[in-house]
Amino acid sequence: MLALRPRSRAGIRNAIAMSVAGLCLSAAITIAAGAQANGAAAPSGSFTLEQVLSYPFATGLTASPKSSRIAWVIDASGVRNIWTAEEPDFKAHAITDYRADDGQELTNLAVSPDGRWVVYVRGGDHDANWAAEGGLPPDPDHSPVKPKVEIWAVHADGASNQPPKLLAEGDEPVISPRGDRVAFTKGQAIWTVPIDGSAAAKQLFFARGSNGSPTWSPKGDRLAFVSNRGDHSFIGIFTSDSTPIRYLAPSTSHDRSPKWSPDGTRIAFVRTPGTGGAPETVLELHPRPWSIWTADASTGLGRLVWQSAKTLLSSVPTTDGGTNLSWAAGGRIVFLNDTDGWPHLYSVAETGGTPLLLTPGSFMAEFITLSPDGQSLVYSANTGNTPGDGDRRHIFRVPVDRATPVALTSGTGLEWTPFVTGDGSTIAFVGAGAQRPPLPMVIPTSSGSPRGIADEAIPASFPTADLVIPKPVTFRAADGTVVHGQLFDRNDAGSAKKPGIVFVHGGPPRQMMLGWHYMDYYSNSYAVNQYLANHGYVVLSVNYRLGIGYGHNFHHPAHAGSAGASEYQDVKAGGEYLRLLASVDSRRIGIWGGSYGGFLTAMALAHNSDIFKAGVDMHGVHNWLDESGSRLLNAQLRYEKSDIKKALDVAWTSSPVSAIATWKSPVLLIQGDDDRNVHFHETVDLARRLSTAGVSYEEMVIPDEIHGFLRHASWASADSATVSYFNKQFGVK
Repeated sequence: MLALRPRSRAGIRNAIAMSVAGLCLSAAITIAAGAQANGAAAPSGSFTLEQVLSYPFATGLTASPKSSRIAWVIDASGVRNIWTAEEPDFKAHAITDYRADDGQELTNLAVSPDGRWVVYVRGGDHDANWAAEGGLPPDPDHSPVKPKVEIWAVHADGASNQPPKLLAEGDEPVISPRGDRVAFTKGQAIWTVPIDGSAAAKQLFFARGSNGSPTWSPKGDRLAFVSNRGDHSFIGIFTSDSTPIRYLAPSTSHDRSPKWSPDGTRIAFVRTPGTGGAPETVLELHPRPWSIWTADASTGLGRLVWQSAKTLLSSVPTTDGGTNLSWAAGGRIVFLNDTDGWPHLYSVAETGGTPLLLTPGSFMAEFITLSPDGQSLVYSANTGNTPGDGDRRHIFRVPVDRATPVALTSGTGLEWTPFVTGDGSTIAFVGAGAQRPPLPMVIPTSSGSPRGIADEAIPASFPTADLVIPKPVTFRAADGTVVHGQLFDRNDAGSAKKPGIVFVHGGPPRQMMLGWHYMDYYSNSYAVNQYLANHGYVVLSVNYRLGIGYGHNFHHPAHAGSAGASEYQDVKAGGEYLRLLASVDSRRIGIWGGSYGGFLTAMALAHNSDIFKAGVDMHGVHNWLDESGSRLLNAQLRYEKSDIKKALDVAWTSSPVSAIATWKSPVLLIQGDDDRNVHFHETVDLARRLSTAGVSYEEMVIPDEIHGFLRHASWASADSATVSYFNKQFGVK
C-alpha cells in the first residue's frame, strides 16, 4: 500500500522547528479549543531531544564478492558519508567527505571484486511510490541548481586522497565480475561506463520496453535484464552489438529476478501472470500464484522448476526481498515462501521436485544473502532463546541443501543485513540494541563473538545509558486478535500519573522492535519515543495487523485498509490498554504516527476522540477514494463489474474523513509538499474538512520535502513540533 523505506532523521537545534530556514509552521486555525485535562507534570528527563536524535545510523552495508572489504553509509545528523573496512583488523574509516545536510542520499553501494573501488548513487528518492512530475529529483535543500541522480566511484582504501569520480547520471549500478565496467540504468535503457571513469558512459543496447535489473553473467561477458512491456515482461540477454538479444521463454507473463547459474549456462527467474483476465472481487483476499523457471542462456528454451499452490499462503511473498531467488551451489535454487504460514527459506533441485524447507519454526526470515561460494545462506530472523526475540532480529546461517540452521548471534541485541565477505572468512552485519544505535559489526564465519566497528561515530553526548529498555507486551483487539507492542515506561517512583502516547508505524509491512530499527525512519520514531518516555510520558508502540513478524495471516488479514480497516481495532485496543495502566492518566492519551501510521492516527481521532485526546498525523492517508478510487472507477469500464460499487462504499467508510462528524480531538498535521508516497492533497483536503467542522488543528508544511524527509533539519522540525504539541495539550513541562 504505502510501503516506504525513509532514510533521513531528525536532529534538533534548541529552537522550535518553525525557525528552521525553509520550513513553514502555520499558526493553528483554532475553531474549537477542546480543553484538555491537565495533571501534574512528571519529572524532567536527563537528556535533550537534540542529544537522542544525534544517533549515527549505518545503512547500505555491502561486501566485495571476492575480497574482504565491506562498505556502508553512516548518516550523522543528516551528513551522509561512505565508510569502509577490511581484514585483518576491520578498522573503519570514511572514504568520502560530504559535509552538508543537503538531503542528497547515498544508496546502491557496490564494492569491486578486487576491493579497490566503491561505486554508489548520490541523490534521488529511491523509496517513492511514483516519480515526480517531469522526473524531477527531490530538492529538499531548495537549491537553485537542479539536483541530479548520479553514479560515483571512489577509491576504497582512501590512501590516495583522491576525491570521488563522477561516472554518469543514472541509477542501479552493478559492477562487472571482471571489475572493469559498471552497468546501470538511465531512462528506460541500460548503459555502461568504465569503473575508473576513463571514458564516457554509453547506452549498451537498444530494446523496446522499460529495461532494468541489469545482471552480469559470472564471467562478465553477457548481461541479463528485465524488459517491462506493460502487461507482460521478458528476461533478455545482451551479448554484443553483433548478436541479437535473446529473450528467454517469452510468454504473456511477467518475468523478473534473473539469476545466473554458477557456470553461466542458464538463468533462473520468477514468473507471475500477466496483467489482465476477469476482474476479481475487491473486498476479498485472492491467491497471487507464482513460479520459478529456468532457461538455457544460448537457446532461450525454458522449463518450469516449481509452481506455487493456488492458495493465499503460497502467494508471492511480500516481505523483504520478495521471492529472494538465488541459484546456489550443488544444483540448488533457493527462494522464500509463506507456504507453512511464515516467510521461510526453501531450496529445490534445478531439475524440479519437492522443495526442502530450510528454516522451520514460528518466525520470519529476512535480509537473506547467499554466501560467495553458494553453499549457505545467511539471514536475519525474529527468533532465538532470549525472551522477546519475536520483536528482535538475530543472524543465522543455513546450508542450501539441509535444514540445519545455526544461530550466529543471540541475546538482547538486534542484528540485520548480514553479508559474507568475498574471501569467506567474515560475516558483517549492522547491529544495535535498546540503547546502542545501529552500526556495523563483524564475526568470524568459523566461530567467535561479534565485535562492533565504527563505534567512534557515536557522539560523546549521546545518552546511551539513560535510554529506557522497552518491554514486550500483548493485548487483545475486540475481535480477539492478539496484538504485540513495546512499552516505554521509566517507572519513576512516587511520580504523578503520566499521559500516555500510542505510536503507530507506517508501511504497513513493518514491525517495531525492542530497540533501534533497521529503517532510519523508525529509528527516528524510536528516538522520539525514548525522549517522550524520559520526559513525562508512557509510550506504547503498537504492532497492528498488516505488519510483519507474526506470520502470514497477521500480515494479510481480511477486511484491512480500504476494504474495512480491521487493523484499527488493534490501535484502539492499544489506547484502551494504556488507559488501564496504573502509571497512566486515562484522561490524557495521545497518538502519533507517519504514513500508514498517520492514517491510523486520523482514524483514532475521528472514531475515538473519547480515548485519544490529541494526535500528530504525519503525511497520512485520509481518503481511500483519493488513493484508490480512480483505479476502481476505471475498472468499472470493463464489461464485468465485480464488486466495485460496494468496494467504493467500503473504501469511503474505511477513511478517516468519513467520520469527521465525530472527530473532536485536536491534531497537528505534518507533511512535505513533494511527497511521492502520499499525495500532499491528503493533508490539504483534511485541513479544509477540519476547519469546516470546527476541529482544532495546527499544520506544519515543509516545502520541497519528500515522504521520508531527506534533511536532518526537516526531521528536527517535525520531531520538535511533535513533542511541543503533546506537551502543550497535556500540560507537560
